Amino acid sequence: MSSQTPHLVAAAADAPGRAGPLPRLDRLAYGGDYNPEQWPEHVWIEDVELMRTAGVNLVSVGIFSWALLEPTEGNFEFGWLDRLLDLMHDGGIAVDLATPTAAPPAWFRRLHPEARLVDRHGNILGGGARQSFCPSSPGYARASARITGQLARRYADHPALVLWHSHNEYGGVNALCYCETSAAAFRDWLRDRYGELARLNDAWGTTFWGQRYGDWAEIEAPLAAPTAVNPAQQLDFLRFSSDAHLTNFRRERDILHRLSPGVPVTTNFMLANCKTIDYWRWAAEVDVVSNDHYLRAEEPENHIELAMCADLTRAVAGGRPWLLMEHSTSAVNWQPRNIAKRPGELRRNSLGHLARGAEAVLFFQWRAARFGAEKFHSAMLPHGGTGTRVWREVVDLGADLPALEPLRGTRVLADVAMLWDWESWWALELDWRPSVDLDYRERIAAYYERAWRDRLTVDFVHPERALGDYRLVVVPSLYLTTPAAAENLRRYVAGGGTLLVSYFSGIVDADDAVHPGGYPGALRDLLGLTVEEFLPLRAGETVRLGRPGGVVAAAPVPDGWPADPADPTAGTLTGQVWTEAVLPHGAEPVLSYLDGPAAGGPAVTRHRLGAGHAWYVSTRLAADGLARVLRAAYRDAGLVPPGGVPDGVELIRRAGTDGRRFLIAINHGERDAELPASGTDLIDGTFHDGVLRIPAGGVRALRT
Repeated sequence: MSSQTPHLVAAAADAPGRAGPLPRLDRLAYGGDYNPEQWPEHVWIEDVELMRTAGVNLVSVGIFSWALLEPTEGNFEFGWLDRLLDLMHDGGIAVDLATPTAAPPAWFRRLHPEARLVDRHGNILGGGARQSFCPSSPGYARASARITGQLARRYADHPALVLWHSHNEYGGVNALCYCETSAAAFRDWLRDRYGELARLNDAWGTTFWGQRYGDWAEIEAPLAAPTAVNPAQQLDFLRFSSDAHLTNFRRERDILHRLSPGVPVTTNFMLANCKTIDYWRWAAEVDVVSNDHYLRAEEPENHIELAMCADLTRAVAGGRPWLLMEHSTSAVNWQPRNIAKRPGELRRNSLGHLARGAEAVLFFQWRAARFGAEKFHSAMLPHGGTGTRVWREVVDLGADLPALEPLRGTRVLADVAMLWDWESWWALELDWRPSVDLDYRERIAAYYERAWRDRLTVDFVHPERALGDYRLVVVPSLYLTTPAAAENLRRYVAGGGTLLVSYFSGIVDADDAVHPGGYPGALRDLLGLTVEEFLPLRAGETVRLGRPGGVVAAAPVPDGWPADPADPTAGTLTGQVWTEAVLPHGAEPVLSYLDGPAAGGPAVTRHRLGAGHAWYVSTRLAADGLARVLRAAYRDAGLVPPGGVPDGVELIRRAGTDGRRFLIAINHGERDAELPASGTDLIDGTFHDGVLRIPAGGVRALRT
């Protein structure tokens, strides 16, 4: 391992230029979705004036306007959009112009009944919503290309245009279609992937249950069946479906690049919440990564999930700046209970995204709608108008953002790498796993939350990508582990890294076939152990872990193990959901099961490999146990979490290649907080000498 700290490596690599992700908008972007077609034109003039009052400099336009732009097939009406874009430009407001292809018009459904979306049970779904079409439809491909080309030709040189916005939330509600058109496209995709049926039969293990195929035409989409459908077939269908949407994006992007050169093209991702799109594959296809994020309103500490999503977006963006394309000023309209944001939460949420790499803060939407399915969704300009608290907070945030311009072009400094893989998520949660309680995102969130509470910033990384000089790599869940990923982790540990792996990882290959030689398969030698048997727990059952005393001989204490009151081997810890019969062959037992089906056996182990260490946690630890085990791993890795930081205070550090350093501190608590820090506040110019005071619910951004 290099002696250089991982966060300095991250700061120095691929530093962006000062122009940022939008070359035609050389400043932080602020604004949101604007749907002027919902309002008479005299309201547009009022909106521009109010946008200027709020500090808005970018709006997304035309996202759901296909029916107005092409009211009948092949007949286009652009007059209203011409007037709108001219009005925006005259008002000094830039435009992110969308292709409206997420909402095909009613005439399209009438003319192309074969393009209707079909669910897994064979039901044809209705059209009174958005994205109600089959993503593999040739008719849709032709129609979407036509409207995209018309828009690009007309507006390529419009001075308001700074960004193209392809579609909207690909795969958001039509992620999977099981119609015969999709099945035929799936077969074509499989031919490209496997070449020969024999290879497909081998990969899918079709000798099981007599599923062997003798002709490509025999392969169907994995419709609902009397019992579990072949998991390898389901896994490939998920890959195919993600690629089908990617094909649609590429088609539009290529048209826009050809007809409107020099204007970047994006589409709004839904990172951390959209399971069906493999965003690692998509990341290289967009000119700039943009993301939509909505809080899980009923979670009391949902700002931690916000931070996780922002860190994942930054990772998919390769560490470069990204755009927060949508979030909400207050309540959304589609959750079971749409909890309103409290005073100050709008600002904290927005600056939390900005601190973790965003260079645009955009909302859905500008003006609250009076009709339609989202009329109760919050907006920058609420139904109550400019006399509302939300409006005042929108204006205040717009006034603060120019002072934060020095953050542009700097990089977030990360301490820990955490693996994230959409394909492993898909595979883990298919039918008939050893426990219904196996939950990919839950494990990621649990380990992320612990790092957040320890004030360590996380970089998410694909399992096969270089792990560089990260001192600690955490693998909360990696059920599907390729040989390349296993070798990547082995090389990292042997080179001096510290690795922590959670249970049910390393089990299967890319075809969902169990790695030979026993669990944990691809990671067995790296972890220095074999799992003889999975021993999942009953609903609500718990087990105790500790230094076993009278059950078996005390486990050896590893070199460097903390000898203080926080010693993870002191007292007992609690495990839930899952246990395993672990047989070490080189790994040192650290904690053992005191009871339960694995009583007497190791529960947590540590294996020295080359210059590094690999930890293994074979149960779902309760929060206190996870904290103690991770603290021990930090010590192995030489990581020291910041001290003197009150609970509820979030810290993010950023750096520029020119030596600039920044600290953003967000107080999510209800009391004022203090922490040791020095620097000048970017917003109010206050110099803090050794003690940084953050008001309850407040944010400080310091140049340190």
